[in-house]
Amino acid sequence: ATLVLLLSLLSLAAGGKLLVVPVDGSHWLSMREVLDRLSEKGHEIVVVAPETNFYIKSTKNFVMKMFPVPLTKEEVDEHFQTSIEDVLEEGPFLERTLKIYQSMKRLSDFSVSGCAHLLYNKELVRYLEESKFDAVLTDPVLPCGQILAEHLSLPSMFFLQQMPCGLDFEGTQCPNPPSYVPRAFTELTDHMNFLQRVKNQLFDILNFFLCDFVFQPYAQLASEFLQRDVTVPDLLHHGSVWLVRLDFVLDYPRPLMPNMIFIGGVNCAHK
Repeated sequence: ATLVLLLSLLSLAAGGKLLVVPVDGSHWLSMREVLDRLSEKGHEIVVVAPETNFYIKSTKNFVMKMFPVPLTKEEVDEHFQTSIEDVLEEGPFLERTLKIYQSMKRLSDFSVSGCAHLLYNKELVRYLEESKFDAVLTDPVLPCGQILAEHLSLPSMFFLQQMPCGLDFEGTQCPNPPSYVPRAFTELTDHMNFLQRVKNQLFDILNFFLCDFVFQPYAQLASEFLQRDVTVPDLLHHGSVWLVRLDFVLDYPRPLMPNMIFIGGVNCAHK
C-alpha cells in the first residue's frame, strides 16, 4: 500500500504546467531545445508569441498562443538585419556607440510595442489567468515575460546568456566589480591592467545611459499595467532561478549568486 501511494505521488509530481514567453531569434532556438526535453518529461507547455516572428513556430511538444502586432514580417526583418550589421560593424568607438544606440532604440520601440499588445490583449490574458500555470519560463533580455509573471503572481525562471548593462548582476544583486568583470563590447577578459580597468569603468558609465532609454519604456509599461511604480531591476529581483547559458571554460570567470545556474553547452545549432 505504501509503495502504491508513493508511486501515485510520483506521477503527480512528474508534470507541471509551464507558461513560456520567449524572445525571437537565437534566444528562441536555444530555448526550444529545453522545451522539447521538458515536454518529453511530461510537462504541459504553452508558448505565447507575436503572430509576426522569425522562428517561433508551433510543434507537437507545446501549445502555441499567438497575438497580433502592428508590424509586418518585412519590417521586423529590416529592423533585425540593420541592428545586427550595426553591432558587428567595426569602426571608431564613438561611431560604433552611436550606431548601436540607434539600433537598440529601434529594437526597443518595436519590442515594447509588441509587449503592450500582449499585455492588453484581454482575451489572451484572461485565458492565461484561467489556465492556472505553475511557473513562467522567459528570457529577461526583454522583460515582458516577467511583467506577465507579476500579473499572474507566478514564480519565474529566467533563461539567458547575458543582459545589457549588467542588469543580470543588478537583478540578482550579484557583485560586479569593474576591475574584475569585463563589460560588453570592451573585448577584455577578467585579467586587466590599470588602463584596461579604466576603459572598463568608462564603458560601465556609457552602458548606464545606453540602457536607461532602452529599458525605461518597459518600466513605464509595467507601472501602467500593474498599477504600481515598477523599475526593471524590481522586475528582475523576482526571478526565482537564473539559467545562464555561459561556461567558465568558454567565458571568463565571474561572481555568481545561489539562484544562478550555469548551463553552458545549450546552443541554437547542432554541431
